[in-house]
Amino acid sequence: MATLDELGTGSLPAAGSARITVSGLERHFETPDGLLQALGPLDLEVRDGEFLCIVGPSGCGKSTFLRVAAGLLDPTGGEMTVERGGTGPLSAMVFQDYSIFPWKTVEQNVGFGLEVGGRAPADADARTEYWLERLGLAQFRRSYPSELSGGMRQRVSIARALVVEPEILLMDEPFAALDAQLRMLMQDELLALWQEHRRTVVFITHNLDEAVLLGDRVIVMSRRPGRIVGEFEVPFTRPRTADLRGSGEFAALEQEIWVNLRSEAYGAAVPEPERPVVPAARGLFRRNR
Repeated sequence: MATLDELGTGSLPAAGSARITVSGLERHFETPDGLLQALGPLDLEVRDGEFLCIVGPSGCGKSTFLRVAAGLLDPTGGEMTVERGGTGPLSAMVFQDYSIFPWKTVEQNVGFGLEVGGRAPADADARTEYWLERLGLAQFRRSYPSELSGGMRQRVSIARALVVEPEILLMDEPFAALDAQLRMLMQDELLALWQEHRRTVVFITHNLDEAVLLGDRVIVMSRRPGRIVGEFEVPFTRPRTADLRGSGEFAALEQEIWVNLRSEAYGAAVPEPERPVVPAARGLFRRNR
């Protein structure tokens, strides 16, 4: 298979090309009973070229944080700053539910992001071809999503995000809907992809095994409103392989993270009554250019 440079797509940002800094970040939502505090205050730095995994109980604000990082939601309070390292697209997002167009073929879905704005780059066809090949989709290029398995649909979603060459890849439980075996295969594929291209990644998951295998660091969030209650550096060297799962050190770190998360998960299973919060000043989302 041709390399990106051979295809004329050598503009990938270097590893460590973007950084996210969060200070006092909060997000509230209006409800019939008043304002609901969903997130924060949150302080966090996502390092240059880091694969950061975030775990926490359901409803703790993980996806809300990711949507703020993507620019899909504005913060209610605090500040998020995203520092650029290049001139291309800043971020792309991969969702749990695939979010691909059912009326477009695989090839059309993968190339869609390059058409946004009405001006596709000169190397659009080469980029699309590369990612179709890289993610094993070339033979399905004329198929529609309804003709694909869940794993293949998620491959399409990942290829569509990567084809635009974003500096930051935001992934919201991308493998949650897959069966256990397919999930492990997709984890292995993503691990190989990241180690090859080294983008900044923020990855939301409920699966601790997944977080330890993929991440450079694992952040544990509290039940709502989500705050950081734990932070774990993953000590295993790169490149990694799936064989790491069988080591005692891997199991020990996974257990340590679970001990930190367990009380939050139990608390979220029996939530306290919601209490309205006082409106806060609007927050700031800033992209440094």
